[in-house]
Amino acid sequence: MKHYTKGTFNLTESVGFYLNKARNLVLMEMDAALKDLDITAQQMGILLSLSHGTATTPFELSKLLVIDTGLMTRILDKLEHKGLLTRSRSVDDRRVVNLELTAKGHSVADQIPEIAPEVLNARLKNFSKSEFNELLRLLDKFSAA
Repeated sequence: MKHYTKGTFNLTESVGFYLNKARNLVLMEMDAALKDLDITAQQMGILLSLSHGTATTPFELSKLLVIDTGLMTRILDKLEHKGLLTRSRSVDDRRVVNLELTAKGHSVADQIPEIAPEVLNARLKNFSKSEFNELLRLLDKFSAA
């Protein structure tokens, strides 16, 4: 089913516009909330992924977080410069770079769950439980396409 046509498409009423606006609002609010930890929302995703073992290489992180490899390298450079992670070559395959949080990186990652939920809950305060579940379901369906 086509939901847009050349004649009915309006940028500010499109799904892409609303998704981008919502993303930008959440990133801006999350960046402000994480300022005291000296990290950004994008850096938060990397730290949490490494902390939980969800991803351990730049390639895995790029796929998981949908960040192109060039930007991923720049973000990892910043995190390494801040002393939050280290990079090392794989012993089995020298082409693979393994990432590991430092003690400081673990400390920062451990503080994120005290901050991030508050930002998201503030944005979702007017959603009922069923609306929240429906939003998650629809975003998952949209993202799977």
